[in-house]
Amino acid sequence: MDDNALAEIRNRQIGFVFQTFNLLPRSTALENVMLPLIYAGMGKAKRQERGIQVMEEVKLSDRMKHKPNELSGGQRQRVAIARALVNHPAIILADEPTGNLDSKTSIEILGLLEEIHKMGNTVIVVTHEEDIALHAHRIIRLMDGRISVDERNKTIKTIADYTFSEA
Repeated sequence: MDDNALAEIRNRQIGFVFQTFNLLPRSTALENVMLPLIYAGMGKAKRQERGIQVMEEVKLSDRMKHKPNELSGGQRQRVAIARALVNHPAIILADEPTGNLDSKTSIEILGLLEEIHKMGNTVIVVTHEEDIALHAHRIIRLMDGRISVDERNKTIKTIADYTFSEA
């Protein structure tokens, strides 16, 4: 495949979630979410409709007009997840999606990724954190670029396994 064909596959079939969010600082949350739809050639009205829909799905409809610096780390990651979902991808690749977040927010993001998985998306999370890996249905460990362990997780942690105090 040539570069254009590969780029189209990445745009339409794979959603990317980065540890550092990779949001455009001068764009609103909604504009950041709609960005992949521009590359997909979708018209403005449909882009906006789909962007709003996904922002509602990640529980950020009240923050659509805010710029990234006006959002918390967890909200920024939700925007990044919404951007990854906007094209209805088959696969979500999440690179250390909780790496810049506190533990409570990390659990909330993992809960959102659980919901995405339940909707039928394949979610691949890359992490160095054992407690994050325990949320996966399958754990594949790499050593020196080779698979050292490939196992089903028999004790999957879910958001229901945590209790939060009102502090």
